[in-house]
Amino acid sequence: MEIRSLLELMCAKGASDLHLKAGSPPGLRIHGELEPIPGAAILSPMHTRELCDQLLSTDGQRAAYEKNLEIDFSYGVEGLARFRVNIFRQRGSCGAVLRRIPYEIQPIESMGFPAVVNDLCHKPRGLVLVTGPTGSGKSTTLAAMIDHINRTEHGHILTLEDPIEFIHQDKNCFINQREIGTDSRSFANALRSALREDPDVILVGEMRDLETIGLAITAAETGHLVFGTLHTTGAIQTVDRIVDVFPHEAQQQIRMQLSVTLQGVISQTLLPKLGGGRTCAQEIMIGTDAVRSLIREGKTAQLFNVLQTGSQFGMQTLEAHLAKLVQIGHITPDEACSKANNTQTVLSLLGGRPAAPASAPAAATPAQPVGAAAPAAAAGAPRPPSRGSLSPEDFEKFRQTRRPDAR
Repeated sequence: MEIRSLLELMCAKGASDLHLKAGSPPGLRIHGELEPIPGAAILSPMHTRELCDQLLSTDGQRAAYEKNLEIDFSYGVEGLARFRVNIFRQRGSCGAVLRRIPYEIQPIESMGFPAVVNDLCHKPRGLVLVTGPTGSGKSTTLAAMIDHINRTEHGHILTLEDPIEFIHQDKNCFINQREIGTDSRSFANALRSALREDPDVILVGEMRDLETIGLAITAAETGHLVFGTLHTTGAIQTVDRIVDVFPHEAQQQIRMQLSVTLQGVISQTLLPKLGGGRTCAQEIMIGTDAVRSLIREGKTAQLFNVLQTGSQFGMQTLEAHLAKLVQIGHITPDEACSKANNTQTVLSLLGGRPAAPASAPAAATPAQPVGAAAPAAAAGAPRPPSRGSLSPEDFEKFRQTRRPDAR
């Protein structure tokens, strides 16, 4: 079995990930759903070892895998795509997961992001964070933002990645891309060195420990625009995560530094889109005076109110964006509730907890005008709801009122 044929099928199907494990056929994740390849044979331990050997193209990679029993690296197939590869051991045999990375970087203008995301690319200095769970499109968003800077400004962009994912070509900027493990020993070492490499923009692929986070904040303080990622599910949680990484006696100092340097947080997630594909929902927090003051004083619990009332600055809560995606027919209410940090807030934005029977038309509110489309019915049978703080009976009533045949 050839790995190239599997990668070609992966790209032809538009899959984001390829899974290889002994005892199962190869699997593809398409629009967020992982399924075995129809008709594919079950892989034996010998098959997975052969496929992994084809991916391990250098002696250094093979030696690192044999020593650590796992390895991350990038793998390119000319004319097809690049792939982020993780090979690991499971039950004594080889396993692998490959994430597809297109050669072409999608322009940020075509991604449907709010204008404030473009504005963050042009900040002269500070810290911009793109966060979300694994598989939420953080790398794609950051690549689009870096490409936008590359096309519209003149300067030096330095990326620190593990491994390098999207390949950037020099346009208006000089771009250097350093891979951790190949071009530097660690993110911390690379960041310390970066401050002497005359960068205007620094991308930190993953702010994974105290030292890296501290150095990234220092780089933002010293006049650089720093982009970074965290695996957090909301803007407020992102602030708390950064502060909590540090020992108690250092946390007030970090709050002060973060309040000065933070330019914005984009926290995002991907959802299945009605009609096929996926769409992105984002929570956006901008470093306004009110945000900086609350961070400095340790009152992060009050940041949600600022997000709700800060639309004039481009801020939005995740729940507000999810409700908007429902109203414009991109996702179902069930999907919105499944991704929300607060289910009740989403339901309130969509018209509140309905008291009318399913046969009666829903009352109009500012958030749900009379005659607004009901996109939840456009994708056939709904998925089981994510109820959050709502009882199953009330949620079922709500879903019935959203169906076109109930109006």
